[in-house]
Amino acid sequence: MKIVFMGTPDFAIPSLKKLLESNHSIAAVVSAPDKERGRGREVSFTPVKEFAIQNKLEVLTPVSLKDQQFIDRLNELDPDLFVVVAFRILPKEVYSIPKRGSFNLHGSLLPKYRGAAPIQWTLINGETETGVTTFFLEDKVDTGNIILQKKIEIDPDDDFGSLHDKLMILGAEAVLETVELIANGSYRLAKQNDQEASPAPKITKEICRIDWIKNAAEIHNLVRGLSPYPGAFFMYKDKVYKVFKTKLIENGKLPIDNSQFSILHVGRQVHNSQLHLKIYQSKKEIFITTGNGTLQILELQSEGRKRMTAEEFLRGYSLIK
Repeated sequence: MKIVFMGTPDFAIPSLKKLLESNHSIAAVVSAPDKERGRGREVSFTPVKEFAIQNKLEVLTPVSLKDQQFIDRLNELDPDLFVVVAFRILPKEVYSIPKRGSFNLHGSLLPKYRGAAPIQWTLINGETETGVTTFFLEDKVDTGNIILQKKIEIDPDDDFGSLHDKLMILGAEAVLETVELIANGSYRLAKQNDQEASPAPKITKEICRIDWIKNAAEIHNLVRGLSPYPGAFFMYKDKVYKVFKTKLIENGKLPIDNSQFSILHVGRQVHNSQLHLKIYQSKKEIFITTGNGTLQILELQSEGRKRMTAEEFLRGYSLIK
């Protein structure tokens, strides 16, 4: 089949590579417009565009997806299928062009986690299983009929970075398999149940802020879901601290004698009562109590500094002063 591939970040590259290595034809690649970056305002390409150029593929980078020249070019290519992986929302006049339709790869088991950040919210909500879904595009975002799903277990140590990479590879397999199903006409569509849908909205700065009133498991999952980017953070003594890795302490009890730690009581007014949090700090370890339970801080970054382990951090810095 003749395919037009649409994608922007690294997540899309394994899918495009799989299709290039198949017996299908990539007529063109569509990606986001070039951007000026850095002090020198040098123009940089998206990862997908760079990969496409290296493989001598035609690349289209429209500012507007409703631009008539762009739509005319897509029609000239006479594609059988559009494959969309981590791209923008396509208008109907674009996704309805191919003879066999347009499908999208989504990083969750739809209808769960519809939206811009499915991988992050899967971890933030403490799921133990996830996967990828391919579905035909419709007007409403992430609501189209499902073609294929592949599942994967979430490891307790997975964070956004590791789960992203696992789903990137799983997604590439799903994309090629979906293309083969469409080419052979051997797929069976499954309608999404809107009653089972859950949102996965864009990650904002406020979502990234750690609220120590929440229980330790919730905070631990927030850290996992936002690591390594953009990073969960807390403000302490007018400084921003990002937290990249934590460990849940069983029963909320410190693993060693409290006498080996400096302890700081942090009072906070909550619902007309005072919540007393504690920061335990030794020469190598940091523990913080929460609304329910205790977390060990394993990796963090103070404002203006690099990411480091707690032991590295404590060689020159301290939360207790």
